[in-house]
Amino acid sequence: MCSSDFICFYDWVDCRLIRRIDVNVKNVYWADSGDLVAIASDTSFYILKYNRDVVASYLEGGKPVDEGVEDAFELLHEVNERVRTGIWVGDCFIYNNSLWRLNYCVGGEVTTMYHLDRPMYLLGYLANQSRVYLIDKEFNIIGYTLLLSLIEYKTLVMRGDLEHANEILSSIPKAQYNSVAHFLESRGMLEEALEIATDADYKFDLAVQLGKLDVAKAIVIEAQSESKWKQLGELAMSTGKLEMAEECLLQAKDLSGLLLLYSSLGDAEGIEKLASLAKEHGKNNVAFLCLFMLGKVEDCIQLLVDSSRIPEAALMARSYLPSKVPEIVAIWRNDLSKINPKAAESLADPSEYPNLFEDWQVALTVEKSVASQRDHYPPADQYLNHAEKSGMILVEAFKRMQVIEHEEPEDAAEENGEPDQQVSHV
Repeated sequence: MCSSDFICFYDWVDCRLIRRIDVNVKNVYWADSGDLVAIASDTSFYILKYNRDVVASYLEGGKPVDEGVEDAFELLHEVNERVRTGIWVGDCFIYNNSLWRLNYCVGGEVTTMYHLDRPMYLLGYLANQSRVYLIDKEFNIIGYTLLLSLIEYKTLVMRGDLEHANEILSSIPKAQYNSVAHFLESRGMLEEALEIATDADYKFDLAVQLGKLDVAKAIVIEAQSESKWKQLGELAMSTGKLEMAEECLLQAKDLSGLLLLYSSLGDAEGIEKLASLAKEHGKNNVAFLCLFMLGKVEDCIQLLVDSSRIPEAALMARSYLPSKVPEIVAIWRNDLSKINPKAAESLADPSEYPNLFEDWQVALTVEKSVASQRDHYPPADQYLNHAEKSGMILVEAFKRMQVIEHEEPEDAAEENGEPDQQVSHV
C-alpha cells in the first residue's frame, strides 16, 4: 500500500505491518526471489534488501508490530535516475530511464547497454536467448542482447562466490572482459580486474593503482607513451625505485623530473649528461640549471649568449667570472648597435673604465684564487660541512682579510698565509 509520500509493506498471511518507508513512490519492482525490491520515485530509485529471517524471528517472538519491523529492509543502493519501466533478472535490475537509455544495475553499478532512439517500454527477458525485449507505441518489438552469463557472473561476485564466478567467466566473450573488469574495480577488487582487463590503457591504470610497477612497465614498453612513461617515473621515484625512475623519465624525456632526481642524488655525472640532453631538446632553462650546479660558469655564460640573452650573460659574468666581462660587453655592444647605436656606445667596458666598477681588481683576484676549486664536487653527504659557505660573498671576505692583515703584525700575517691562499681556502 502506498501514497504519494510513503509506502507500507504488509505480511500476506495476517496483513501485519512489516515496514513503513517515507518516500515518494511511483512504482515498486520486486525480484522473483522476493529478497530484493526497487522503489522508484520521481528523481531516483532505491534498491532494498528484504531481511526475511529478521522479520520471521521478530514475529515469532510475539513482539508488537504496530509500527512495523525496523530492520525489515536494508538500503543497498540509491541511483539518481528516474525509472520509466523496469524488470528483475536474478539480482540484476534492468530499466530504461527518463533519457530513454536502456540500463542494468548490479551491485549498485549502473551499465548503459543501449541508447534508445524513441520511447520504449520493457516487456521482459528471455534467458535462453540472452535478450531483453521492448515495445514502442506503435507496437514494434525490438530485442537487445544482454548476456545471461554476464549477469550471473556479476551476481555471484556480489554474493562473494568468486569460485563459481570464475567458472562462469570462461563463457563470457572476451569483448566483455573490460566491462567485467570495470565492475570488479567498482567492487574494490583491483587485483582481479587487472587479471581480466584487456585494454592496455586500463590495465596500466590498474597496475599503477596497485603499485605493480613491473606490470605497468611491461605495458608501457609496448605502448611507448611518453605520458605513461612520465607517470610511471614519478610513481617509481615516490616509492624509492630510483633506477626505474631514471629509465622512465629518460624514456619520457621528462628533463625537469631528471633534474630533480639527479640533483637530489647529488649525481654530478647524471647532471652533466642531462645538460647535453637539454641542449639537444632546446630546453635551455634546464641546461642552464645543470651547468650552474656543476659550476661551469663559462658554459652558462655561453648558453646565455647563444640564447640571445646577452645582457643576462654580462651580468652573470660580472658576478661570477669578471675576466669574461670585456668579451661579453664586446658581443653585447656589437649586437645592440644593430638596433640602437647610441645605447651600444654607452656600454662601459671594465677593462677600459675600471673606476666605474666597484672592487673590480678585487673581483679579478678572487676569481683567479678560486678557479682551481670550480671543478671540485664534494659528496652530497658533506653538505652540512659546506652549508655555511653557500651565502658567503668572496669579495667581501677578501676585503675583510686585507683589513685584518693591515692591523696584525707582519709575523702574524706570515702565519696566516698570503691573501690569495686565504680566499682560496674560503
